[in-house]
Amino acid sequence: MNDWRGRRVLVTGHTGFKGSWLSLWLHALGAEVTGFALPPLSEPSLFAAARIDELIAHHEGDVRDLTTVRAVVEASRPEVIFHLAAQPLVRLSYREPVETYATNVMGTVHLLEAARRTPDVAAIVCVTSDKCYENREWVWPYRENDPMGGHDPYSSSKGCAELVAAAYRSSFFAQGPALATVRAGNVIGGGDWATDRLIPDLIRAFEAGASPLIRSPDSVRPWQHVLEALGGYLKIAERLLIGEREFADAWNFGPSDDDTRPVSWIVERMRAAWGGAPHPQADHGPRVHEAGLLRLDCSKARTALGWQPTLNLETTLDWIVAWHKATGRGEDAREVTLAQIANYSAASSRGSLRVAA
Repeated sequence: MNDWRGRRVLVTGHTGFKGSWLSLWLHALGAEVTGFALPPLSEPSLFAAARIDELIAHHEGDVRDLTTVRAVVEASRPEVIFHLAAQPLVRLSYREPVETYATNVMGTVHLLEAARRTPDVAAIVCVTSDKCYENREWVWPYRENDPMGGHDPYSSSKGCAELVAAAYRSSFFAQGPALATVRAGNVIGGGDWATDRLIPDLIRAFEAGASPLIRSPDSVRPWQHVLEALGGYLKIAERLLIGEREFADAWNFGPSDDDTRPVSWIVERMRAAWGGAPHPQADHGPRVHEAGLLRLDCSKARTALGWQPTLNLETTLDWIVAWHKATGRGEDAREVTLAQIANYSAASSRGSLRVAA
């Protein structure tokens, strides 16, 4: 990593799963981190368990409120912004479409509008989703220049956020802040307690000694550890900070082809890693449309950025189990998380694929 010591960094959505991991990593790198987000949406949460508010400047607020967003950006004077604040759940987007679009689309507009009026901002990394693509359920992986789309409100809102970022880049950021968007696969890791997500649902069932309910066992997703995606985001920010504006573009970050696996494979591998977990049961509850097949082409990041996955999927799942087993027996969540960040950083520098949790 380039030197982050003393860098002023704003992370929106810092109370969420990915935002918590990123805030801890940036703090460990020596950055001066400001966070802006709603209170944690899950109980428990990694943000609370790791006491992240003790390490950074913590501000609670809603990205749907332009006045508040402007005030935080102007007061913190960030050099770098990582925009992660979002309504992140597909199934919730069916129940709350207005909230989903207001947060994911207008929240992005508000953040970019505030950033363009703050002279200190040099780089913006806007986090969207692999689901931003018009998914045709085909076997070919999606590239950054494929059309935006989305069947459900969540996916559509992320495609819209990409279009918003592209418009701001063309209209306002030809000079000034360099803006990149990043599209990651299904990001997983320790400390995720969100609802309607496979890994948190499995962990909750395993800890309770219950049979997990599985909704779509044949759905195929690009699974990857949260640190893989965040490592890519940091690399992009570093390139933007040194003035390499060709990196102000859209980027995919996903696993190797071998790690794009069906839900059923993940369930059985997690059961084996946990040890003695009950067999899953089919969830026959109400269904909404969710993509059955999604793959990402990450050749652009590998070629231009020198980024590649460090952990294979088996190791990723082992790390998740190790994180929850460790915190379950009373180890400090912050220290467990920082240890995995340190192990990942060392493994990434070596190009390792299998390291201890």
